[in-house]
Amino acid sequence: MRMEGKVCIVTGGARGLGKAMVEKFAKEGAKVVYACDLNEEALKDLEKEYSNVKGYVLNVTDRKAIEEFKNKVMEEEGHVDVLVNNAGITRDALIQKMSEEDWDIVIDVNLKGVFNMTQFFAPEMMKAGKGAIVNISSVVGIYGNVGQTNYAATKGGVIAMTKTWAKEFARKGAQVRVNAVAPGFIKTPMTEVVPQKVIDYVVSKTPLGKMGDPEDIANAVCFLASDEAKFITGQVLGVDGGLIL
Repeated sequence: MRMEGKVCIVTGGARGLGKAMVEKFAKEGAKVVYACDLNEEALKDLEKEYSNVKGYVLNVTDRKAIEEFKNKVMEEEGHVDVLVNNAGITRDALIQKMSEEDWDIVIDVNLKGVFNMTQFFAPEMMKAGKGAIVNISSVVGIYGNVGQTNYAATKGGVIAMTKTWAKEFARKGAQVRVNAVAPGFIKTPMTEVVPQKVIDYVVSKTPLGKMGDPEDIANAVCFLASDEAKFITGQVLGVDGGLIL
């Protein structure tokens, strides 16, 4: 039970990759997993299925709401062991057609949202002297992708923040680790809207010849969040079937 007794937070935890992470942590013995999302009904379903999951409606762009959530967690549990910054959206378009609104909202959720959550919870981990933060990036943040200027910028930024925080949060001896996972093409609601010809092309370029499953990402996140990875920080783990080699 790799997460036994741990207090965990997963943003974007109601479906797709986030749901898989919440379920993995719950099954691995976490004391409590706070699943944060805007989908209240899906959160209720998770609570019904797992006694150690608590759903919390939270917008990662709302700093006041995040502060209230942090206060609630600290009041209930007194500490946080794991934070997974997973919440993310896409608004794809070629740069000639990308609206300022689509640029701003992707930056706000995918980049500033990660900053917001970390700024509120990392200091609590540092006070406790330990903790693990796992940020969800993407292979797009490493090699780019046509039509995803905004998304690629955020995921590249997440990698840069991960490496910065790995140095910053351990400066005074605290065992606070920060790592990132960079998924390739995974079967999620987000990729369901991708044209089949695009999926077929990417799969053809993937050495393992298939798309990944949400559980593949959840397993990687669980490892980095667990004590098994206690000497790993500042790293980006690609889970992409070999797409980037």
